Amino acid sequence: MTAETPAPGLRKRAGAPGRDLTRPAAPEPLPVAIYDNHTHLEFEDGVDQLEPLDSLAHAAVVGVRGVVQVGTDLETSRWSAQLAASDPRVLAAVALHPNEAPRLFELGQLSAHLSEISRLAAEPRVRAVGETGLDFFRTGEDGREAQIEAFETHIEIAKANSIAMQIHDRDAHDEVVAILTRVGAPERTVFHCFSGDAKLARICNEHGWYMSFAGPTTFKNAPALREALAVARPELILAETDAPFLTPEPFRGRPNAPYMLPYTVRRMAEALELPLADLCAQLAANTERVYGSWDPEEAAA
Repeated sequence: MTAETPAPGLRKRAGAPGRDLTRPAAPEPLPVAIYDNHTHLEFEDGVDQLEPLDSLAHAAVVGVRGVVQVGTDLETSRWSAQLAASDPRVLAAVALHPNEAPRLFELGQLSAHLSEISRLAAEPRVRAVGETGLDFFRTGEDGREAQIEAFETHIEIAKANSIAMQIHDRDAHDEVVAILTRVGAPERTVFHCFSGDAKLARICNEHGWYMSFAGPTTFKNAPALREALAVARPELILAETDAPFLTPEPFRGRPNAPYMLPYTVRRMAEALELPLADLCAQLAANTERVYGSWDPEEAAA
């Protein structure tokens, strides 16, 4: 592709003192290539830095053929759109993270930033609005109105552009479902890093909402996630890294990247008692149904 590749290392991940910053070894390649439904290549993390193009190359070796690069503010959304325009292995999602909304509202900048997200959402390699939603873990009562306003606007942007939406839902399951039901969800709605239980999975089944499972699905203290995975309709399951965060077991806390996705997918196959190749084929088909083709020529056609 002809667009200029954006400069790497836009952000640095803040780590806890004593965190192991060595990069885990690559997993065995998957039998069928899949996609990382949600990642943040703009972050630098770990002792051995992986620039975005190197990260994509490492991922391809283990059967992760493409990624959805996700924005959380104007800077990262613009960067994501530019990277997607420059590399056929990348599609972009653009949005203001729910924790950004109260801050921008206080500055009187929320509407202007949402207008720019709307403009970016019209670009051909931008295939989702995200990550948007509600986060009641970090934002208190005084910030909820701004979060809800931003979430509802993002929903309308996704519908206006006929693209998918990736939801960030933390400690706000009931409120997210209520807004989606009241406003009307986009045709392809994804619960990024699904954090609900079997009850929420059944609600997603009912509405045809996708559930994207990440590293916490492998955690020993997360049986509710594996129960939700077992309940989820197979055609609604996706997989992601949310890199550089949420590294799967047995490497929890260490640097994450798209090449790590097979660790999560293998654990998903075990939980579902499915052949790994069958699950990979299902994940690949589901992901392409949500975002369309990564291939520029196929997408143009």
